[in-house]
Amino acid sequence: MLPRLGAMLRRLNEVTSPQGMNLPGWGLHPLKGREFKGHFSVWINGNWRMTFKFEGTDAILVDYRDYH
Repeated sequence: MLPRLGAMLRRLNEVTSPQGMNLPGWGLHPLKGREFKGHFSVWINGNWRMTFKFEGTDAILVDYRDYH
């Protein structure tokens, strides 16, 4: 799990929009609900996801969570 998460964090540091995280097998998708408006998620493994939001060209509110 750590190599995948590390690769995702490095990529997130390089990209300037959520679409930059749209790589095969990562399952980028916007989150639903008032609390997570503007947040996105990528799949790490099992129920674990990395969630984030962009403010301009910077990723903010990055989290690693058991999303489901």
